[in-house]
Parts: sequence; C-alpha cells; structure tokens
Amino acid sequence: MAILILGLVIFLGAHAFTMAREPRAAVIGRLGAGGYKGLYSVVSLIGFVLLVYGYGSARSQGYVQIWSPPPALGHVTALLMVFAFIALVASRGPNGKIKSTLKHPLLVAIKAWSTGHLLVNGDLASMLLFGSFLAWAVIARISIRSRADEVEPPPAAWGRADAVAIVVGLVLTVVFMIWLHPLLIGVPAIVR
Repeated sequence: MAILILGLVIFLGAHAFTMAREPRAAVIGRLGAGGYKGLYSVVSLIGFVLLVYGYGSARSQGYVQIWSPPPALGHVTALLMVFAFIALVASRGPNGKIKSTLKHPLLVAIKAWSTGHLLVNGDLASMLLFGSFLAWAVIARISIRSRADEVEPPPAAWGRADAVAIVVGLVLTVVFMIWLHPLLIGVPAIVR
C-alpha cells in the first residue's frame, strides 16, 4: 500500500505542481520549456509506474474491503465509462460542441472514470487510487477556473468532431470493457 501512496503522491504531485503558476514559471525559467517538460515527464512516469505497481501489489496481498458495492452499480459505471471515453476522445480532437460544452473534457473524463470505479470498488486500494484521481481532477478544474490565463474552447455547433468523438468513444468503450480491461487490469469489466 505504501508504494501505491508514494506513486500517487509523485504522479498527482507533479500534475498538481502545474497549478502553482509562479513556482512552475520559475522552474521553466531555470530549466527552459524543454527541460521542464522533460523533468515533468520523467517524474510523472516514475509516479505512474509506482502507482500501477503499488495498486497491483496491494490487490495481490488481499483486499481490505471497506464496503460492498451493490451489483447494480456496475450498470452506472458502464454508462460513466461511455461518457468518459467520449470526453477523452473529444479532449484530443478539434473543437466541437462536446469540447466547448465540457470546457476541459479530459478532466471530465477523469472524473467520470474515477467516480465510476469508486462506485464498484469498495476496497481500500481502489478507494485511494480512484478517490485521489477524483479529488485531483476537481481541484485542477477549480484551479483552472480561477486562473487569469484560463483559455476555454470557443462555443461551437454540433459537427464532425462530435460525431468522431461519439463513434470512437463508443468503440473504445466496447474494446476496453470486453478485451483490454481483463487483459491489462486482470479483472473483467463485464460480469455475467
């Protein structure tokens, strides 16, 4: 569990550092933009590897069950994952109605993903992992909203970018839930 916590502190700490605009600017001033991005990437990668390893290790040592989620919450989680994948794809594509409405679709995707997983996982390690990501995404959105340099996508009408986000998001949801989740995570996303 300690490795999971360390990984979360390093990974989310690096991401939270971007919210501290003056210290971030000072580091960029010392290292240059490329140096900052390189350091940020290395620290994030180390944190990510530690949190993935720590979560797997915590699961293999036995679950510390905090609560037992009702099976019906799996359906809510499935719907949240559809929304999360669509928002994720919208965040990477050109501006469309989805992107302009959500403002920061990647943060919305993280909130939906983490909330969905908190609903169906009642063990301590999962609550730490998904709860930390949810808290970080909420804090990041509040931070972005309060910044003077906040740039939101301009309003847009429904268009091709939205159709692509919906179709690709649905395909990714199906592929991940049926094949990739059991392969990569070791747990079926769909319980029959």
